Parts: sequence; structure tokens; C-alpha cells
Amino acid sequence: MRSPQAITQEPYIRNRESPYFDGLLRDDGNFRDRATTLGSQGHASVRNISRSASDMSVIIHKNPASEVSENDTGSLLEDSVSDIVIETFGMSPLRPWSKIVKSNSFAVPNVKLNLSFDLDEMSDSTKGFSPRSFKVTAEKTTLTGTVRPFIEKSYSVNKRKATLSKIPLPQSAASFYDGHSLEMEIVESSESIRRLNSYLKARRDDVNSGVPGRFLHAVIGQDIADVGSVASVIMYAFYLSETLENEQFCTVPVINIKRAELYSHAELKWLLDSCQIDQSSLIFIDEIDLSYFDLFGSLKLVLLNGHKLPTKQEALKEAVTEIFNCRMEEPSYPWVEIVTVGEDCSCCTMVAEKFAQNSPEILVGKGFSRLLLAGILLDTGNLTSPHCKSKDKYMATLLINGAGRFGCNGLHQILKYKMYDVADLKVGDILRKDFKKWTTGGKPETAGSRFAASHMGMSSIGTSIKQLLTHEDTSRREIKYLQQFERLQLLVIVSGYYDLLKKFKREILISAESVELMDNLLFFFSAHASQLPLKAIYELGLKNEMRAFEINKVTSRKTIEHLLEKFAGATSTSYAGSS
Repeated sequence: MRSPQAITQEPYIRNRESPYFDGLLRDDGNFRDRATTLGSQGHASVRNISRSASDMSVIIHKNPASEVSENDTGSLLEDSVSDIVIETFGMSPLRPWSKIVKSNSFAVPNVKLNLSFDLDEMSDSTKGFSPRSFKVTAEKTTLTGTVRPFIEKSYSVNKRKATLSKIPLPQSAASFYDGHSLEMEIVESSESIRRLNSYLKARRDDVNSGVPGRFLHAVIGQDIADVGSVASVIMYAFYLSETLENEQFCTVPVINIKRAELYSHAELKWLLDSCQIDQSSLIFIDEIDLSYFDLFGSLKLVLLNGHKLPTKQEALKEAVTEIFNCRMEEPSYPWVEIVTVGEDCSCCTMVAEKFAQNSPEILVGKGFSRLLLAGILLDTGNLTSPHCKSKDKYMATLLINGAGRFGCNGLHQILKYKMYDVADLKVGDILRKDFKKWTTGGKPETAGSRFAASHMGMSSIGTSIKQLLTHEDTSRREIKYLQQFERLQLLVIVSGYYDLLKKFKREILISAESVELMDNLLFFFSAHASQLPLKAIYELGLKNEMRAFEINKVTSRKTIEHLLEKFAGATSTSYAGSS
């Protein structure tokens, strides 16, 4: 082993002789005279490297607890962490810090580095994989002797909950360094996610206890289960709880779908898992009675992504106190004083901007930033949509850490793949994944009314009609069951998918209450063939009340919905005229 005298060298300083750097060097002639000290082999044996505590990487071997002794970690950085002399060649692989010595160039604050490992050995084949975790903390003492808070990073090595091997991810350098292991992944637990989960759990406990003595300040979005809506509701509620200085408010995010619907949205479930969000602490609309709090005057609503509440919550409109991210239109609730116009940006963009202006450090956490970034990417079509604004792109760049090794393209591709992955879903779950029901035409329903309002439903799926019908033996019965359960006169299933030639196709399946209603609808569609040209699909063997068609034109779902509303209006008018 080389003696300490042998490694006392001049500090390594990179010397730039380019005239472009003369302006940087002219004030200090000493820099020009310094040169790199080389060993007899013609290479640098020792370097003076400046590193901070957060930049130091921890080398973990098979049993790091036995290889890194307490003396090594305790005397690692007694007086200096900014200037360290490291022998870069010939370092012992078993003792990674044994060659580190102090540099006496100048004094810096003390840092105590504590390493704690909980690395269980791999269990036998009958028990599977055991999770492993390790934690790195650093306590910094300043020159005045005061102790700053701990800087802590925790990591866990877990068995992958879902494989991504089927998803054609774009090539990236990060995927090369990730290796080929599909069984394990290292997950960093950030302080921002711990704060978020702690907040969600505390608010869940408050709701379970009835929020005594306070107003229920509920943040709620539209009744859809897309990633952007769910992410913005959670994050904006957390932002309000961090910034509002009103102890009378219990700010709670309310996801405006039923909890059971979460499991039919694989992309949302995967995102919450990968961001380490405690899903048991989330509050869904079927787990809280907002009308109860409204009855006693203790409800305050914050509405996201719209200028009015969904139809099923319209009775709570007088409790709305704030509208966030709405369009610049005539306000539906003129008494609301706090209105934030969204400038056609993603709602997650607006929420991320709030955090960036008030507490940007919280966006550093990978899971925290991924939740917002995922919403922006899906809302803007991976930043390529014509409606994507410059602010969306700016905030996506700020949140790029959330993409991790996948990159923005990879994260977007995973979410889109999961969105259309229905292999593990039942037919009923597939139909409810993107289901819309509305009432149009006629008069409001009353007991014994002949001209009741027309109930229609439209379900959008990402597979072909043939694949849907062959997904299960009971597929046809499940379609009829949904129609009867929702009391629909018409159920239209709109299919949009890419065939083997990567050509986009649109198909529809119509399930009508009667043969007469089916004939009337098909006659109406034939009169509007320029907007909706249909070609019958006969090989599916459907009955008269259920028919399938291929649309020989690129047609949007909005066009189909508009035609159905027009048909319902014409039908109700003809019934009223015959009376």
C-alpha cells in the first residue's frame, strides 16, 4: 500500500489555453502557471475532486453491511466534503472508501454520513422474492455549530408488479443501464410523496370522523376517470392545504368516480402505483355523502376543469366557492368570486405552475412530478396536439424528472398502451371504461308518463367489435345487461383501433330496445350517410335488436353523439305529434 507521503500532490486543475477563455483567466495569473501532475506511467494517479454530499454514490456489494465498517463511515469525511483526494486507479473493490484522505486546502462544514441497510437475502424458490430497502441520510453541521435537518433518501428493491416487456418503448440510454432484469426494480421514496401520502391519510381520517367543527372544503372535477382529471384533483387539493391559512377548512380531494371503476383503468392504476400514491387514502365519490355536509351548510366546493358541476351533482351548485381551470365563457355560477381561467392549457399544467411559483423544491421528487407530467402528456397528446400550448411544454420540461428512465415518449407510450389493454378486464368493465349516458328529448320522466325522456348511452372501446364479442362467452349478455341496468333505449358501442396494417378503423355496435327502434335509427342514419356511411358486418351472427357496422370514413365520436341526439329529438317530436 502506498504511503500517505506518496499521494501528496498538487491539485489537479484543468488548464484552458483557448483565447475564448482569456477573459476568465486574465485576473488570476496563478491559474496559467498550474499544470497537471502526471505519474511515471504518463497518467494522473491522484486527482483533487470537488463533490458535495448529495453527489457521492454509494457502492453496494453482496453484503455491504459487513464490508463497510462503522469506522469507515464515521471517519469518511471528518473535516471536508468539498475537496477530497481520491486515488482513482487501484482502488480496492472491497473497501471503496479506504483510499480517501483529507485535503488540507481549506476548512468546510462537518457532515456525518449515516448508512442503514435492510437487505434481506433472496428467499428460496417457494417463497419468491423478498423486498429489500436501504436508506442514506446526511446530517450537516455548519461553521457556527447549528445542525440542519436531515437530508434523507430511501430506496426499496421490489418485485415488479407489472411487466412492461410487451410495450414497444423508444430506445434510450437509460434503458441500456437498466439491464435486462424484469423481476426487480429500485424505487426511490421521495420526501414530497411522503408528505402527500401523509396528507391524504390525515384527510381520510378526518372524513371518517365526520370533519367535526370545520367546513368540508372538497376539491372535485368532472365525472370522468382520465389521468389528467384525477391527478389535478389530488394535487390541487394538496396545494390548497399547503397554502391556505384557514384552520376552519378541511381540504379534501374527491375523485368523481366510484372506487370500483379505478380497476378498469389500467393506465391510472399503473400510474398511482409507480408514483407510490397510497390508494387506500384516496376518497372516491361513492365513499362520501356531499349532500349531507351541504344539508348542514358545512360544504365548500372547488370545481376543476369546467364552469359547472356534472348533472348528478348540480344540486350542490350553491356550495361552489372556487372554479379552477375553466374556459373564458359566461360564468354559470356568478356568485363565485375566485375563478381561474385555464387559457386552454392542461389542468395539470396550471397546478404545476402553482407549485413552481410557491414551493418549486417539492417538484424534485420523481413520483410527485410524474403524476403531473403524465396528466400533461395525455391531455396534450405527448405535446403534439394542436391545442398544446407553450406553457404545457414549459411545465413538461420542468417536470422531466418524473419521466425517469422512460423519457417523455416512453412514459406516454406506457400510459397509452395501458389505456387500451383490456386483456384482464371483463366485458362489463370494458364497456364502462369510457361510458357516457345522457337524457335528451321528450319530457322529464314521471310515473305513468308515455313520453318519457329518451335515455341513451355510448361506450368507447379500443378493440374491434369482433374482439369484444369473442372476449367472453357471455359478451352479448353483458351488453344487454348494461343496457337494462342503465335503462337505455339505445346503447351504441363505438370502436376505434388500428388493424394489422396500422390503419385506423372505426366500427359501431348498436343495441336497441326493440326492432322498430332499430329500423328507425338505421333509416335516420341512411339519410345522413354523408356524415356516417355504414357498411354492415354480417359474419358476427347478431340478432335484429343488435347490429354491427363498419364506418367507411374517419368519423369522430362527437359526430356520432351529435347524430344520436338529433335522432332522439326527431323521435320525441314524432311521438308528440301523433298524440
